[in-house]
Amino acid sequence: MTDIGMAWAALGGEPSLVPRISTVVREGALAAVLPVRELARACVGACALAGSEWGARRAGLARVPEVRVDDGAVATAFHSERHLRVDGRAPETFAPLSRFWRTTDGWVRTHANYPHHRARLLGALGLPAEASSDTVGVALAERSAVEVEETVCAAGGLAVALRTPEEWAAHEQGRALVARPLVERERLDDAPARTPVPLSGTPLLPMAGLRVLDLTRVVAGPVATRTLALLGADVLRIDSPRLPELPDQHLDMDFGKRSATLDLAAPVDRAAFEELSASADVVVTGYRPGALDRFGLSARALAERRPGLVVAQLSAWGAYGPWGGRRGFDSLVQVATGIAVTEGTADTRPGVLPAQALDHGTGYLLAAAVLRSLTDQTERGGSRVVRLALARTAAWLTSGGTPGDGMPEGRAPGDVAVGAVSTGVPYEDASPWLAEADGGAAGRLRYALSPVRFAGSPATWEGAPGTWGADAARWW
Repeated sequence: MTDIGMAWAALGGEPSLVPRISTVVREGALAAVLPVRELARACVGACALAGSEWGARRAGLARVPEVRVDDGAVATAFHSERHLRVDGRAPETFAPLSRFWRTTDGWVRTHANYPHHRARLLGALGLPAEASSDTVGVALAERSAVEVEETVCAAGGLAVALRTPEEWAAHEQGRALVARPLVERERLDDAPARTPVPLSGTPLLPMAGLRVLDLTRVVAGPVATRTLALLGADVLRIDSPRLPELPDQHLDMDFGKRSATLDLAAPVDRAAFEELSASADVVVTGYRPGALDRFGLSARALAERRPGLVVAQLSAWGAYGPWGGRRGFDSLVQVATGIAVTEGTADTRPGVLPAQALDHGTGYLLAAAVLRSLTDQTERGGSRVVRLALARTAAWLTSGGTPGDGMPEGRAPGDVAVGAVSTGVPYEDASPWLAEADGGAAGRLRYALSPVRFAGSPATWEGAPGTWGADAARWW
């Protein structure tokens, strides 16, 4: 099922490297009905191995450094937004209108953390901007779950009806997802093989000297790019000045990066962006499939301007099927795919995973796909595009994968030839995997360390997040 070998195979990795991974198992970490701990361990382990492999290639090492995956570090990182403290203050997470609601025939979940998503939700329901949670609850209780889903989505908002695993398996989007591999990998052209610049010294920074243009928001994409930043990349996050990031989310997700704003509809900013993308090594996007195409930011268009580029694309539902153009978040994917039913209570109330595991897990897989693409380019060349979807990761979690993953169906969690496996004390205290840093104007930050560790890897990021959007839109 959700084991490290399957994740590594989905990335096109050499099977003989999997024994380089050792694990520390801790009971109580990410406890759930579904094998969440195993999924998290697999995603982080595959990412760390991809970083170790690329680092060994650049450093000229005869042997890929050993990888260590500790359930404690993994569980803490998957809860990074909960562990964040800003001058001792706990972060704001879900807004009041981001929750489950009763409908005439079941349940629906909405997402309205961002002001524009709240406005679209209320507009779709015919409610005023100042409507309270009670008012929204009354309006939703008078409609069916699917009616709410369709009405809100048509207005550009976010709402998903609760479905059972069987209902999702029969849904056209569910069928489209399982027909695709966990990690879609495509070679776009015949660009020359990448010649890696040699590395030396410690820590081992596989991404040192490489430029990553970060066009992602919320959790999965930023997890991927902050991991690449940890490994030494110059990561420049670009946002629209009209869509400011939530402050606490920025402080959690943007360690090691710089943050700038550009309005791609403005000619001057568009020219600045094209100059950045023409000298990037990696572009990571997290907007709806096709949303950036009007700006000439499709994978093929980017690769034509910058042969040898690696493009990593992330979406909620995949770039195919009837929901291919829909917006989505981890919490909504859990509801649509039957996870909320599986994790629910005996009285049929929907439940949730112990962490935003689809977001975090997919984020580490996305970073791993970038790292593996860079390694593969040294042998075969070609511009590359990799695509992942939260709902495809959900299908892996709930059904154990498909032959498209490169592994047989039905493998039990952990059933893979990893290296040494040891049992640590139960996971009850996250403090060994937390650290503090000066957040500048934001104050003192407590944050979760990265779980991506291999021999010689960095322990943490070089810098804490600065002010959102305050950096110049240029490479170092």
